Parts: sequence; structure tokens; C-alpha cells
Amino acid sequence: MKRALSFAALLALSACDGPAASPDAQTGPNPQLPDQQQYLMPPMKVGKVMPWGNAMPTPAPGLQVQALATGLEHPRQVYPLPNGDVLVVESNGPQAPVFRPKEIIMGLVQGSAGAKAKSANRITLLRDADGDGKYEQRSVFLDKLNSPFGVALVGNDLYVANADALIRFPYVTGDTRITAPGQKLVDLPGGPINHHWTKSLVASPDGSKLYVGVGSNSNITENGIGAELNRAAVWEIDRASGAWKLYAGGLRNPAAVAIEPQSHAVWAAVNERDELGPNLVPDYITSLRPGGFYGWPYSYYGRHVDPRVKPTRPDLVASALVPDYALGSHVAPLGLAFANNGALLPDTMRNGAFVGEHGSWDRDPFNGYRVVFVGFANGRPVAKPVDVLTGFLDRNNTVHGRPVGVAMDTRGALLVADDVGNAVWRVSAKRP
Repeated sequence: MKRALSFAALLALSACDGPAASPDAQTGPNPQLPDQQQYLMPPMKVGKVMPWGNAMPTPAPGLQVQALATGLEHPRQVYPLPNGDVLVVESNGPQAPVFRPKEIIMGLVQGSAGAKAKSANRITLLRDADGDGKYEQRSVFLDKLNSPFGVALVGNDLYVANADALIRFPYVTGDTRITAPGQKLVDLPGGPINHHWTKSLVASPDGSKLYVGVGSNSNITENGIGAELNRAAVWEIDRASGAWKLYAGGLRNPAAVAIEPQSHAVWAAVNERDELGPNLVPDYITSLRPGGFYGWPYSYYGRHVDPRVKPTRPDLVASALVPDYALGSHVAPLGLAFANNGALLPDTMRNGAFVGEHGSWDRDPFNGYRVVFVGFANGRPVAKPVDVLTGFLDRNNTVHGRPVGVAMDTRGALLVADDVGNAVWRVSAKRP
């Protein structure tokens, strides 16, 4: 009882964080950046988790939603295959060591928000056997993986980004299970800490390169700069040889990577740093300049210096690039997919990016917990984000679900993985 009371007291104290900025002020190419705040204990606020039951997320006007699959185990990614099958990555992070007292509290908070579920370490295949859009057939496609996250198919090679390695499996169209052992293409930064364990993945349009997002090993180098070797970056990997290089750096957690269909540029959805206040630092999506540096840990949103980082690196701060588009502070974008003229979406959502915002755990009021669409023109964002799917967090701050990966299926609808609701949702234009 005393522990529960002290935990509640810490949450109450940490939530006293001052007024929050208007969401509109923190979205777009020029977000409002207020003064920094620093804390002994970071602000933490979570909602009570309650299953969906018979309810579902709320689609925006003109859209409809259906449950593609339910009863999954912490689904993090969805990956449509060319034949119409859908792969669902069911996964969570490996156990990480605890070095600071506040990490214990943070772990309890995140766990109560559904972030500490056991990892199934598998990929499930969904199949619509009779073409009615209901995906009745379900099978274990791959299992005994190590906290998988990103998936990419190139020809007959299926790549899975585990928490510590990129693995290649042979794929045969129509198979419902892969039994052949995988081959490691390249090691990826892993334990023993592996703070941001998710490894996002996308293939180049010609299939010759693979791009892997590797998150930092800390919020802001509290585990030492040595723990950040080759992290907080997007890697470019040669698919034939496994040779790799850092494609872009200074990206605290590039939790999703995607190829913009007009320019073929690599884009990333990036989770920025915590513990500077409810309105710092905005998470963002951005195109990646080869060899570009985006600030972490030394600065944010270009050259705004983070005074917590020692020693300083004014040379790197001077080179820091400004991200293209802010999404708001602590929305936690974990999914990014381009519409690519989705046939089953409204005309207003045919050109742009869908973003799965997993939602805040360290902000009052909450932020994120939704899927948004950002309109593009000529390969660049040109509009404010609009809601696509909401209701994951209800008016009573009850959490029914949290969106993660998003993808366009082969018919042109949007798929959304929900790791707290243990479901995959399918969004399309409402039928007349």
C-alpha cells in the first residue's frame, strides 16, 4: 500500500508541468518552441487501459473502419505482401537493465500504459481466402525471432529487422509459413542496453539498398556517449554484400522509415528527446539528406542547444539540419506510410503521408493517440495534419488502443497496427 501511495505521489508531482501549447502551434515546418524546463523526475501521465470490447476506433468523416484481425499479441507492424496476404509483426522489446532510480518509475508508468507486454517474437500471416475482405485465415508465418520490428520483401527475399540483426529468409508466394532458417545479413546495434530496440526497415525502389532506423541508447546520452556508437541514425545497407554506412545521423529514434513515391527520397518519423517540458521537443517527419546530421544529442530542431549534454559539440550544432515537418511534442510517431494514390481512400488522402502516433506517456494533457494524414505536393508536406483515426484515448482518458505501424494494402486501403488493442484496423472511404 505504501508503495502504491508513493508511486501515485510521484505521478502527481511529475504531472505538475505548466500549460501546454496549442497542438496547431507545434505542427508544420515552423513549430513553436517554448523555453526549456528540467526536472528531477520527468512528468508522467498515463491513462487506464481497457479493452475495446465491441467498440472500435473512430474514423474521420467520409471514412470507415473494420477490424482486420483481433486477439493478437502486441502487434507492432503490418506489411502487405504482393499477393494480398498481410504480415503482422507481434513483438515487444528485450529486457533492459536499469541504471537509475527514475528508470524504475518510468518502467512502471510505461507498463501500466501497455508498453511492457511479453514479446511474442513472431510474424503472423493473414489471408483473405475468398476475397470478401475479412481475412479469415491466420497462421504463424515466422517465429522464434528476437524482438522483430521492420519487414521488407525484395523479390524472393524477405528481410526481418530483429532487435540486434537484419535477417534474410526465402519467400515463396502463397506460402503460409517459412520453415527455412534465416541468414544474417548484418549485425545491428543491440544489447545489453538496447534502449530504443525497434529497428525500422524499408527497401530502396530498385531493391539494391535497405534502410534501417536505429534508435539511440538513451534519452540524452545518460548511458555515456560510448553507448551511442552507430546509433541515433539511419543505416544504408547494400543488399548484395551486407556492407553498410550511416546514411543520416543525429536522429534520436527514427522509429519508421519510408520512401516518398514521387521523389524517391528516404523519409523518417523521429521520436525526439524527453524531459525538457510538455512542449519540447516536437517529434517530426523529415526527408533525409545523405550524410546529414539532425542534431541529437547536442541540439534539437536545428541549432537549439540542449544544455544537458556534456561535452558540447558546437561544430556539430553548426551543421545540424532543421527537420521538414513537426508533428507535436511527445506524440511518439511509430508508423509512417505514403498514400501512393490509395484506390480506396478519398481524393483528399491520395497524396501524402499517414503517421501512426502512439501517444504520450510524459505529458499533461495527452498528445497523439491517433493516426493522422499530412498532405503532400511535389514530394513535400504542404498541409496541417488531419485526423484519420481517433478514439484510442477516450474522453475519460481511458486507453483502448495505441496505433503503431501503418501501411497501404494491395487494394488501396490503410492498415493500422494497434499494440494495446491487440488488433489490426483497416480504414477506407465510406461506401455510398
